[in-house]
Amino acid sequence: MSLATKNSFFRHRGPALAVAALASLGVSYAALAQDQGDAPPPKVSIAAAYTEEITDEAVFIGRAEAIDKVDIVARVNGFLETQDVEDGALVEKDDLLFTIEPDLYEATLESRKADLDRAEANLELAKVDLARKEELYRRDATPESERDIARANELVAEAEVKAAHAAIQQAELDLSYTEIHAPFAGRIGRVETSVGDVVGPTNPPLVNLVSEAPIYVNFSLNEKQFTSVLEQYGESAASLAESNKSPNVHLTLPNGTALDETGEIVFVDNRIDPLTGAITVRAEFPNADRLIIDGQFLSVQIEALEPTLQVLIPQAALQRDQRGEFVLVVNDKQMVEQRYITTGDVEGTAIIVTDGLREGESVIVEGLQRVRPGVAVDAVVASEQPGE
Repeated sequence: MSLATKNSFFRHRGPALAVAALASLGVSYAALAQDQGDAPPPKVSIAAAYTEEITDEAVFIGRAEAIDKVDIVARVNGFLETQDVEDGALVEKDDLLFTIEPDLYEATLESRKADLDRAEANLELAKVDLARKEELYRRDATPESERDIARANELVAEAEVKAAHAAIQQAELDLSYTEIHAPFAGRIGRVETSVGDVVGPTNPPLVNLVSEAPIYVNFSLNEKQFTSVLEQYGESAASLAESNKSPNVHLTLPNGTALDETGEIVFVDNRIDPLTGAITVRAEFPNADRLIIDGQFLSVQIEALEPTLQVLIPQAALQRDQRGEFVLVVNDKQMVEQRYITTGDVEGTAIIVTDGLREGESVIVEGLQRVRPGVAVDAVVASEQPGE
């Protein structure tokens, strides 16, 4: 039985048995070389390529976007009377943020109420006059034109009452604008004005308000990636954001820390951008710890639905030259072979091999500087075998 075959056999029978067998082969080979009077071959440590179920992830660059964000602008003119929050404060919906001097608007409201009283009095007078003219018209004591004029005056008076009511509503609305409240819960930025400044609709915003939890993260998939996601999950673009089979979305923060929250896709755009060949996807995260900030760039990972069996080797076995990545393999004759491989993602201290190596084949992880392809070696099992 070849060494590679034995490695595969022992791996499936248990890591302890594989280590013992590889060690035994190495010792026997060294003893045989000494019996023949030859110089002992260089000693190297080897590890067997192993398989493991890996859940693939696609990684993209995403950008955080607050669900709600707004510039707070004064809707009436006046002096800023109070600032009721500190820069960067967390606020709840309807919390008072600023007060603009209300005196002028209170006086205007009282004036509009007086206008209403005057209009209602004129309406009463017009009604009395109309009733008198109609009675005189029935007695043929006044011409019809007088009755018609009285009726028109009543209609004018009714319109003036309605206008007075509307003016009161506008005055009340203006007065309400002198108190500026938070339209939603969130965190305010830096206040851009001071108490005593004249503010109004044409002035710059007083401050901006951004909601922090939950929060969106937008990222883009190219046409090939997006089609693969749809095929894998068996969903259409419209249903991907609504289905319970929607893939899990994970984030890596700018400092390299993995966010301990799972997001879900809530929106997929309805077209591919012809300039970039990509489609925008939006995921929503609870952001309970407020670690995601509006406008922040993040690494986004879409988790695959089913894990796949992958071949892995220790990263210590991997070498590179101008041609590419390679490993030194110890074959069943204890000879060194140079093998160029194709690698995938890193998994801890191991790396995925997508092509060029099979499970059970032994690669050198220590003593690489003492050997070259085509020489015999004394192979011993590394003290720590990956995948155990």
